Amino acid sequence: MGLFSFIKGVGAKLFGKKEEEAPAEEKAQLKASALLSYVQGLGLPFKTIKISLRGDDVVLTGEVENQADSEKIVLAIGNVEGVDTVDNQMTVKAPAPESQYHTVEKGDWLSKIAEKYYGDAKKFDVIFEANRPMLSDPDKIYPGQVLRIPNLV
Repeated sequence: MGLFSFIKGVGAKLFGKKEEEAPAEEKAQLKASALLSYVQGLGLPFKTIKISLRGDDVVLTGEVENQADSEKIVLAIGNVEGVDTVDNQMTVKAPAPESQYHTVEKGDWLSKIAEKYYGDAKKFDVIFEANRPMLSDPDKIYPGQVLRIPNLV
């Protein structure tokens, strides 16, 4: 839990003309609704969730079952173009140690990242699975994307 920073100019393109040109009081509500639909569309589980915006900053409240669900929701929302930070205030029913995070740089690939964090390039699939459903293919990562690097058990 806490405040997570992202690169505002990269990521999934969810916000269109409707959200960007809406009056200020309506803009935050439209963007929050689009983000909620995105989380639901990815099938990310939560018990309750409330998404609110302050400019380009997102605040998450609610409850999830486990740490991985919380982290995946944060990353899904943070890796949306136009989101600068995500303040994760969600309650985790079964807390666990937090994962590490990696911001993808030009020339990165999952096996290279696995080598860096785990000392074993063959563990790229651990990172891939930890970032599903946001990642659909291990070869489809992009500079600026933030990935979840779970602790090995």
